[in-house]
Amino acid sequence: MKRILTLILFGCSAVFAQERKAPAYPLITHDPYFSIWSPSDSLNTSTTQHWTGANHSLTGLISVDGKIFSFLGKTEKVYNTILPAADEKALTLSYTEDKPAAEWINTNFSDQAWKTALGPAGSEPSQAKTPWKKDEIWIRRTFTLTKLSGNKLYLQIRHDDKATVYLNGKEIYTKPKLEGKFVYIPLDESVRKTLIKGKNVLAIYAVNTGGPSFLDAGLVEEPPAKDAMVITDAVQKSVAFNATQTIYQFTCGKIDLKLTFTSPQLMEDLDLLSRPISYISTKMKSNDGLAHDVKVYFGASTNIAVHNPSQDVYAITTASEKVSMLKAGTTDQPVLIRKGDDVRIDWGHMYVGVSNQFKHALAATERTAPLKRLFLDNPPAVKSDGELSGQNLLLNTSLQIGKVDSKEKEVYIMLGYDDLYAVQYFNKNLRPWWNNDGKQNLRNQMELAAKDYQSIVKRCEEFDQKLYADALASGGEAYAKLCVMGYRQAVTGHKLVKSPEGELLFLSKENFSNGSIGTVDITYPSAPLFLIYNPDLLKGMMNGIFYYSESGKWAKPYAAHDLGTYPIANGQTYGEDMPIEESGNMLILAAAIAKAEGNAEYAKKHWKTLSIWAEYLSQKGLDPENQLSTDDFAGHLARNANLSVKAIVALGGYGMMANMLGEKATADQYTAMAKDMAKKWMQLADAGDHYALTFDDKNTWSQKYNLVWDKVLKLDLFPKDVYSREVKFYLGKQLKYGLPLDSRKTYTKSDWITWTATLADNRADFEALIAPVYKYALETPDRVPLSDWHETTDARRQNFTARSVVGGFFIKLLDDKLNK
Repeated sequence: MKRILTLILFGCSAVFAQERKAPAYPLITHDPYFSIWSPSDSLNTSTTQHWTGANHSLTGLISVDGKIFSFLGKTEKVYNTILPAADEKALTLSYTEDKPAAEWINTNFSDQAWKTALGPAGSEPSQAKTPWKKDEIWIRRTFTLTKLSGNKLYLQIRHDDKATVYLNGKEIYTKPKLEGKFVYIPLDESVRKTLIKGKNVLAIYAVNTGGPSFLDAGLVEEPPAKDAMVITDAVQKSVAFNATQTIYQFTCGKIDLKLTFTSPQLMEDLDLLSRPISYISTKMKSNDGLAHDVKVYFGASTNIAVHNPSQDVYAITTASEKVSMLKAGTTDQPVLIRKGDDVRIDWGHMYVGVSNQFKHALAATERTAPLKRLFLDNPPAVKSDGELSGQNLLLNTSLQIGKVDSKEKEVYIMLGYDDLYAVQYFNKNLRPWWNNDGKQNLRNQMELAAKDYQSIVKRCEEFDQKLYADALASGGEAYAKLCVMGYRQAVTGHKLVKSPEGELLFLSKENFSNGSIGTVDITYPSAPLFLIYNPDLLKGMMNGIFYYSESGKWAKPYAAHDLGTYPIANGQTYGEDMPIEESGNMLILAAAIAKAEGNAEYAKKHWKTLSIWAEYLSQKGLDPENQLSTDDFAGHLARNANLSVKAIVALGGYGMMANMLGEKATADQYTAMAKDMAKKWMQLADAGDHYALTFDDKNTWSQKYNLVWDKVLKLDLFPKDVYSREVKFYLGKQLKYGLPLDSRKTYTKSDWITWTATLADNRADFEALIAPVYKYALETPDRVPLSDWHETTDARRQNFTARSVVGGFFIKLLDDKLNK
């Protein structure tokens, strides 16, 4: 059997250090499943990844007069399996949860009294076949070798939490904390020599210190390189990224290469926004004035179409008059079966497409197949009837460019994904927006994408320039760069579909915070971006919650927290309600839509439901009971002053909408109520030079980010002195990487900081609060799509990753658009 990891390129040259522009760089960004990023500043020094950290490998090579340069990704390496982990092949293991005799690690120990089961071990039946119920577990894996090699040996392991590993009685690994992904640990020569012909034992002791448990391990070896191409790293000269594009510049010997990833997420065009196709384009020209023979190669791993690399896939080639394609997907196609947080899609099909205007060849190969014939020699012709099956396949595209001189030449490929059915919505499977009628397919979408390539790229470039210019004028350079950083991440955190009732649904996934779908307190911070560029998308984030209540499926007098666990939206799965939080969010956002559109027609459609929630807030909102807010990681909190602000602003927004609808009596009642509550709030929260975290402890403080809607919606519930007093106090509480969320901890939320900063009445204070957030983005050691929850002392992320809430960065720009 073969295993895949990272390949060390042969003949590598030095790569210049690149200035960091982001924690991770978006390459292919469409939805929570089709989302590929580069975790390093130099594109050819790391393997490209899904936002969860799983390898979704893209590779790019260029041949210049026969010399090959790598410019995209770090190609993956083949390992020979000695003892497979369960992700490759589930084999029987022996285990006990009662402490055994000391010699349990030795080959001659008898484990006949132990239990047996298939691996892996864990506490969650959906992930593990060996039940691990107690704190500790001891595992023995016995295997027989008929021959020995001198190749480099590696331990492959994933464990939650502590683990210590022995090979034939010798300790080879120990780590006191979890490894959430498989790691490959090189073992020294003395360990390799412990392997013998005949019986060998891998023994593992693991401890669960809290939460779920998991353990899986195996042994692999590094085979000698055979028929390897000599590959040199291209020299990356720069990286830049805009709202819809990420752009790299390389020197590849005598050729300069510009590589651009374009995901056309233009929100005014829902059909284009929904089309799951990105472009990878290369522009090449000579840098010495002479003509050079050039070929370009792209590779895409079929792991893009699996949850786990051990899943079997198949790949075929197919072609139309205009576009040639490779298509790959899992053989079993478990449509909408897998749900949760740290998961990848394993149904539907990935596509690599190339316009027939370019001289090219496509071929699916096993990972171990040499690329020499495909890349260097005359490649084989495309065949529409060929099929290949296995694991970890590679989709290869070879482009024969020909002679390249000082006149620039451009070619591009397209990467797409057809998920067949995108989500399940109250027990009905829904297709993606682009194929809502079931009559479309990725072939015709690829043809459209190829036909409109030039115009789409031009539209993206124009949009990117305007977004940056607007954000720069609104909040300065650091703010503008944060907005650019957040744009694709925010859009990609959603899936666009149409409900059975014909309504737009733009459903979010709570990435690495619990995997919920359509979460209201994800919608709330994400909203500013969508209010600026297309309020209909914000309606699409809210429609499902309104339907949930108005259909009678949710009967409580306040808004639900979520619609389920992504991609299954059959009803709330979060374990606890957030009554004030979610009701306040829905009312505020309905008011924001009314403000943005200049009318309250959307609110009118849901007025009865909004009125029920407003009545609840009028009774419970001023002095909240002990309940969760959107910052649920901080725990329950009674008498939460910021949550009270949310209720007050929501009631003011309800009064505003009633006035827009001509319901004067209701408008007067709720506006007066909100203003009276604001006065009481100022007394309850007053702590002298600031306002407290809770009404009953004046020695505390917190960001009052919910106040921003009083300013944005022009409700005038709170005196401006409340804003200025808070901002002045915050400026004295900042740490190296930002303003802490409140006085309890030093961690923070970057989206809330941008809201808090928008309360400032001058540019200098706004920029002073924003600067540490941008510094965090540039200096965090966690190379993942931007985490909105981080530690202000050392810039470490606090689990959340790639969440759509960074759309909240656009709050200052929204305020300027609506009020200036």
